[in-house]
This record gives sequence, C-alpha cells and structure tokens, in this order.
Amino acid sequence: VIGVVIGKTDVRSFPDRKNIGTERYTFSFTIRDSPSYFINVQSWGREEYIKSLSESFRVGDCVTIENPLIQSKEAEREEKFNPVTPSGYKLLLSENHSVVKTSSCYETDTKLLSLLHLPVKDPQDYYSLGDIVANGQSLHGRVLNVLAAVMAVSN
Repeated sequence: VIGVVIGKTDVRSFPDRKNIGTERYTFSFTIRDSPSYFINVQSWGREEYIKSLSESFRVGDCVTIENPLIQSKEAEREEKFNPVTPSGYKLLLSENHSVVKTSSCYETDTKLLSLLHLPVKDPQDYYSLGDIVANGQSLHGRVLNVLAAVMAVSN
C-alpha cells in the first residue's frame, strides 16, 4: 500500500494484560491514496519498535506499507480515536512481518501531495462557527464537524 500520511497520533503505552508489569506501546496514522479513499493504520509493539517507527515519518510523507494485517474495524470503538474512514477495514502493523518505508512524494507520485489538503469529511457535514454560535443550545451534547483555517500564529 502506498499513500501520503494525512494524520498521526502520539505514541501511547498501556499495561500489558498478558505480561503483568510490562507495557505495550501503540500509535496510529491515516494514509490516503486518492481523493475518496483513506485508511487508518495501527501499530502495537515494544517501546523501541513503536517509538522508532513513529519517528521515521511525519504527516505529509509518502509511505509504502508492506505486509500489513488487514482487519475489520470496530467502528464504534475505533472511530472515537481515529478519523472515520470510508473503508470497513484497518491495517495493523506487526514488528515481525510488516515494513514501512518512507520516500519523498516527489519520488513516488506528485499527485499524492495534493491529497494532503482535502478534507476527510463530506462537504455537507460541517457546521460554520456562525451556526454554532446561533444554535448553541440546540447543539449541546452533539458531536459536530467544524472546518476551520488558521489565519495567524504568533507568540
């Protein structure tokens, strides 16, 4: 699978239920290979493997993923922490079987670079800030999609 990384989480650790007293590490990222298709990728493993893998690429890099495990996603649980994707699947990376290679999008496919700036949500599924201010009470407790742009960053 070849795609551009459009999102990435920080590395997190959890107590390992199988090996009491040890930790398992994880992070996830989302790759896109066309305007309509993108998929979440999750990796679990030892601290050294996960931290090294996470540090090997960033958002905007093109990656080639070899030998991922393809697994049905549990939409309710997984989409709380990852972008909602059009696929019913996710990719799992294994330290022993999977390989992630990074390359410049210019070397791989310059068309992938244009995918970085496309929203991952349906354009009709957003609220404007004006709508939220005007209808704040009726929207209380709902999860909303907001499309916004950063106008300036300063100290």
